[in-house]
Amino acid sequence: MKDSKNIDINGLMLPHIQSLETYQGVIPMDVMADRAGIPPEKVIRLNGNENPYGPSPRVVEALGNFQNYNHYPDPDQTKLRDALSDYLDVPADHIVAGNGSDEIIDLLLRMFVGQGDNIVIPTPTFGMYAFSTEICGGEAVSVERDEDFNIDVEAVNLAITPKTKGMFFPSPNNPTGNVTSEAQIRALLETGLLVVVDETYYEFCGQTVLPLLEEYSNLVVLRTFSKWAGLAGLRIGLGVMQPDLAATMMSMKPPYNVNLAAEIALLASLEDTPTLFSRVKNIVAERDRMMGLLQQVKGIKTWPSQANFILCQLPEGRGKEIYDGLCNRGIFLRYFGNDRLKDHIRASVGLPHETDAVVAALDELVNA
Repeated sequence: MKDSKNIDINGLMLPHIQSLETYQGVIPMDVMADRAGIPPEKVIRLNGNENPYGPSPRVVEALGNFQNYNHYPDPDQTKLRDALSDYLDVPADHIVAGNGSDEIIDLLLRMFVGQGDNIVIPTPTFGMYAFSTEICGGEAVSVERDEDFNIDVEAVNLAITPKTKGMFFPSPNNPTGNVTSEAQIRALLETGLLVVVDETYYEFCGQTVLPLLEEYSNLVVLRTFSKWAGLAGLRIGLGVMQPDLAATMMSMKPPYNVNLAAEIALLASLEDTPTLFSRVKNIVAERDRMMGLLQQVKGIKTWPSQANFILCQLPEGRGKEIYDGLCNRGIFLRYFGNDRLKDHIRASVGLPHETDAVVAALDELVNA
């Protein structure tokens, strides 16, 4: 009989899971505060593209008044899909809601990608596409964007092989903030492969390819309530796709993948869109103000953005030093230290006083 303490359980694990690199999420506020040696309320947290205004007041009220948390959610997402249908102006049977849009990404990849298959991702981009592909045993083939971070359609076409199932990219792109043109997206759709356009930041730019769903059955559009509606902590996103694809996804998803609190919050948010869109307008205005201030800081290059963040290039070889200096001041941005984004940071758009603090600290650190 084997010694139970010496069983090599890891040896039973799939090899590609054993070697998986963990996706790095946003560090909790209390950990940030401990690192900087300041109270949590003094932390400036602009590294997760979160909404500084939080959710609609109706969300808090609705969550507090709901009495049936002891019941399971509707596995068919009937109310959710109907409400989202009204908001998006697409039929309900085209929509699947998920535990964040991350879950829709995961479900799509599990539907299309197996061992040895690949997807193409124009880089730099959102890290979850590659991470979730690798979990499926597939490969994420990176194709560099051009000098302005636009998708190089010709290079994407050259990267396609018989094992390629599709391509994933955000528009506006994360972390560069630029929108992919409809002409480029049409060219990619003409490949006949799955094309997933992640419109996480749609509400900040107003440009969408949802109308192309009527022309292309291989298009999937992702949306989320994390950014514009301030529901990042409740995890609610969605995918819009052809009804047969949506039906397959509905049949394979966990039955209760969207919890009741997230459903209630989404419905309450859609009842208060004037408030939320007013806040979006404020964020866009603050983004433009932040851009203007950053452009005045000698030694920093900013990239145009149509999202709720700004990508900045710091002086060559000093990115980590400046990032650490910000952290020591209790200012946490997203740092990129490799490949195309070496010496780059991404700053989410926060409140005006946070913008002022970030710009002042960067000016001091860059020009010390």
